[in-house]
Amino acid sequence: MGAGREVQAAAAAAWLCCVGIFLLLRAPEAAAGARPRGPDREPQDGMNVLFIVVDDLRSALGCYGDALVKSPNIDQLASQSVVFQNAYAQQAVCAPSRVSFLTGRRPDTTRLYDFNSYWRVHAGNYSTLPQYFKENGYVTMSVGKVFHPGISSNHNDDYPYSWSIPPFHPSSEKYENTKTCRGKDGKLHANLVCPVDVSKVPEGTLPDIQSTEEGIRLLNLMKAKEKKFFLAVGYHKPHIPLRFPQEFLKLYPWENITLAPDPQVPKKLPSVAYNPWMDIREREDVKALNISFPYGPVPKHFQRRIRQSYFASISYLDAQVGRLLSALDDAGLSDNTIVVFTADHGWSLGEHGEWAKYSNFGVALRVPLMFYVPGLTTFFPYLGQRLFPYIDPFSHVSSPAPQEKPQEMVELVSLFSTLSELAGLRVPQTCPETSFHIALCTEGESIVQYFDTTKEEEDDDEDDYVDKNDREPTIAFSQYPRPADTPQLNSDKPDLKDIRVMGYSMRTDDYRYTLWFGFNPDNFTLNLDDIHAGEVYFVEDDPGEDHNVYENFTHDKLTKKLFGFLKR
Repeated sequence: MGAGREVQAAAAAAWLCCVGIFLLLRAPEAAAGARPRGPDREPQDGMNVLFIVVDDLRSALGCYGDALVKSPNIDQLASQSVVFQNAYAQQAVCAPSRVSFLTGRRPDTTRLYDFNSYWRVHAGNYSTLPQYFKENGYVTMSVGKVFHPGISSNHNDDYPYSWSIPPFHPSSEKYENTKTCRGKDGKLHANLVCPVDVSKVPEGTLPDIQSTEEGIRLLNLMKAKEKKFFLAVGYHKPHIPLRFPQEFLKLYPWENITLAPDPQVPKKLPSVAYNPWMDIREREDVKALNISFPYGPVPKHFQRRIRQSYFASISYLDAQVGRLLSALDDAGLSDNTIVVFTADHGWSLGEHGEWAKYSNFGVALRVPLMFYVPGLTTFFPYLGQRLFPYIDPFSHVSSPAPQEKPQEMVELVSLFSTLSELAGLRVPQTCPETSFHIALCTEGESIVQYFDTTKEEEDDDEDDYVDKNDREPTIAFSQYPRPADTPQLNSDKPDLKDIRVMGYSMRTDDYRYTLWFGFNPDNFTLNLDDIHAGEVYFVEDDPGEDHNVYENFTHDKLTKKLFGFLKR
């Protein structure tokens, strides 16, 4: 079928699906009465899905052990969820990461390393996660930033392929990068650090507030309908600019804000591995600091301002997530809706002298990842029981601990197969070595197998004589492109045509091993004989990845393992 006919067919299907929503109304009391509640009820196939994806959120949450950050609503979700401690994105930049986990393909298969191509045309006509749910009878809806906007999602968030109705974008989004930040001079600027009086900004609101309101509206619309739904809500904060309601700064007194524990550029860090945080430098308040290129550093007082505002943005985000989850309770949907919470990648806050993402460091790639599955991660709620009552971050004292903490290295590319399995859908087959011509397959293995941590503990008790070092470690693979071996003005976000080096990372619970290879953007090929640099960090001795020991020992086994992955 040609592309035009495919679009027409998809549009027709979307229209019919929308009509079907209103034809399948039924009384909410009947719906509730048809579902037994409580701990004796078994998990059912065909649950709804609420998919929450956050922009640029590192694992700086109470449920991940951060003692400073106030995130009570996300922590409450974690207390009812399986929380993966070691989840990693496949590339630390928005569009490539989102296209990767929404298609279940790695960046080398989507052939998207920048922002400037649409995978269905550029690489292959791959099915997406929401598209798969849509084709299996779900009403699929997108709110906020789910796909990255622009060319990478065909300027329409991949509608109508992925979504049953047109995606929603908040109207106030257009002001994010405009001069709405009041400076010390009393004038408005386009700053990095941007606490605001919401009543005085254009439209009197902010994008994430509008996205929450739309998410709540859609939950209320769907609560009385028999049709299953897949609702994705994408939040912008803490993506820069750090523009948030100014009252959230009260949660982070200046005296509590410290610098990163390792704010210096590591002595043995290969220059190709460093990102010069150009998007930070372009903001008016940062420009005024006249920071030298490429290594800076940012003045210490401003480092603390960035960190304070990033944390305040997280608490503002947490309040929005709390409102959305409370609405899920209000709609009576908590007992038949899977909730997934994650981010597209992390963010450096001064570690290694770096800011933003754009690297292979753990702080740029590690993300929060949790799954709430009624009847699996917790008992089903009883009639009228509230699992997610809104928690005011300004009056909250302590955070509940998450139930389970799988330690395996897992990847966001596994979201497609994992959610399919949790919802009772057929898990797509594993992609063959070359899959550009295959519409539906996945390069990420389902991680449902790791949900039951008690079984792992029992197995450990039974097999004490088995050396854990003999067990095959779980591995997370990530990558990042560079235009040259030294920092350039386009090192953070090189266009495809400018990429000359590609760094691949292999991460286990023991180490992170990275090799930087020559790359040809004309035919997407690596030269495995052209190694530009290498990095090795051992977790036990160097959890912050500050001491590169690549040149200190022979690592043939690691190289062989990484080559085996690259040659697949």
